[in-house]
Amino acid sequence: MLRSNRRAPERGIFSSEEILCKRLAIALTHGLPRFTMKFRPVFCPLVAALCVLAGCSKGSDRPGAASDTSGAAKGRIKLGFLVKQPEEPWFQFEWKGAEKAAAQYGFEVIKLGVPDGEKVMAAIDNLAALGARGFVICTPDVRLGPGIVTQARRRNLKVIAVDDQFVGPDGKFMAEVPYLGMSATEIGESVGHALFAEMKRRQWPVEETGFCVVTFIELDTARNRTDGAIAAIKAAGFPASRIFPAPQKTTDVPGSFDAANILLTQHPEVKRWLIAALNDTGVLGAVRATEGRGFAPENVIGIGINGTDCIDELRKQKPTGFFGSMLVSAPGEGFRTAELLYHWVKDGTTPPADTRTTGIFITRENFEQVLKREGIIP
Repeated sequence: MLRSNRRAPERGIFSSEEILCKRLAIALTHGLPRFTMKFRPVFCPLVAALCVLAGCSKGSDRPGAASDTSGAAKGRIKLGFLVKQPEEPWFQFEWKGAEKAAAQYGFEVIKLGVPDGEKVMAAIDNLAALGARGFVICTPDVRLGPGIVTQARRRNLKVIAVDDQFVGPDGKFMAEVPYLGMSATEIGESVGHALFAEMKRRQWPVEETGFCVVTFIELDTARNRTDGAIAAIKAAGFPASRIFPAPQKTTDVPGSFDAANILLTQHPEVKRWLIAALNDTGVLGAVRATEGRGFAPENVIGIGINGTDCIDELRKQKPTGFFGSMLVSAPGEGFRTAELLYHWVKDGTTPPADTRTTGIFITRENFEQVLKREGIIP
């Protein structure tokens, strides 16, 4: 295969202004063959002057420079907010919360989607080139934590983890990185209690009921949520023999649909289903699977976590098997992490090492009122 002789793009630690100046200098000093050597001294001062005007002189905005001229010297402080799934409502609402904090405190928030490790590292470089002072991130893989921290330090950027906590090489949480997220086990327990209470209210026979738990054990916070739901429902008296895990390969509706569909095939004797998962989409996929198998909505009780990915479901004219969700305020988490980062950058106030949020149970009866109060819907 032929290899291109074209030069790779100039990127990394150089800003766009620096790249422009480099090219200008080359053009003026080496790109004019018809001029003799005696004219080059005329152009050298011109190059220097243009570089100063372009902002690429010695004391530039390059990240990591000794003088702090990024962000604050230009005006507002710039902070990044990186999320792994920018198309998901949860992360869009987190961005809205961060924008609210930016409006209140007068800083600029730079929103970037980072679905994989390569894009995470590129985004950190981009933030540094743009003069950002730090960033909040929900990483696509918690094992990227050490690399993210190394890159952030290299670029002189502060970092706060949100939703998913960084994991170090030893498999333990990286306590040195400030973290804000839901109390996963506690919220999972709330799901288990709510499922059992609704089952009792409907007077379902336990022997005809199964508990479908859509799991994703690769992610600690996901495992803690579903483990919490299992522990709570067992403590309430639901038999362990009626609890059936359904491992999902991907954390989206198709992934949970496939996992639940396999489980339903394996247990045709179950007449009524309780459903829990790591989030709303996990429950939604499983509910869709029960519908495909002919289960009536009144024979399914699904309770999710997040409360933002189920709005359209709860608005449906006819109720489905998706009964409710434990709402965690995505705008609240976005606002709080951005606020903590801003004070850290501006005032030197180090954020708490570990901040946890709790949930609010929403159903078709109260979700509009609660979501309006939380600023999620107008």
